[in-house]
Amino acid sequence: LQSLLDMMVAEEESLKERLLKSIVLCRKELDTLCRELQLGPFEIEEESTMLQMEKNLRTRVEVLQKQKRDRRQELKALQEQDQALCDILCTPLFSADIGSVPSLEDLDSYRRHVASLNTLKEQRREEFVSNKRQIILLMEELDHTPDTSFERDVVCEDEEAFCLSKDNITALQNLLQQLEARRALNEAVCAELRARITALWERLQIPEQERESSA
Repeated sequence: LQSLLDMMVAEEESLKERLLKSIVLCRKELDTLCRELQLGPFEIEEESTMLQMEKNLRTRVEVLQKQKRDRRQELKALQEQDQALCDILCTPLFSADIGSVPSLEDLDSYRRHVASLNTLKEQRREEFVSNKRQIILLMEELDHTPDTSFERDVVCEDEEAFCLSKDNITALQNLLQQLEARRALNEAVCAELRARITALWERLQIPEQERESSA
């Protein structure tokens, strides 16, 4: 019986030692995680048993580790979205100084930045599609064949592949204005020629039937 009791005491002492080591390790890891996640220190209930204290600390460590993983994953996803949007919009990447474990404020700021880029992309995409449609109609009306690389890109290139940079959107607007100016000039010339033809018809006393056939 004495031997059995001694063995039980030894097992309890061993368990106590393991719990104390685990508590020390968990406290260290908690301190590190709280610093990385920019959180306040974890308050430990001193009245709880050693076993309960170790369990609480270990559970808290697991929760914060998951938070750390989630923040890193979201940061990576935001960086990938930012890179893709910056490539198509030709804008600089998000310049905030964000560590490997971003704060909640960092993530919120980054989310708003990516959302604003998405909005800008949609605005420029709509403007590009609308202007492209008008440009194609004007080129057909003017019998104009695209003769510059930019014009060919606008007319022929896949819409998703067109770079929506500010300079490209400005160039697109300029091209549309040039084509509209050419059409207006052609219309003015046509109107002048029609007026001259009408005047000549009158002077030559051309019959109405003949006029209609050549109108």
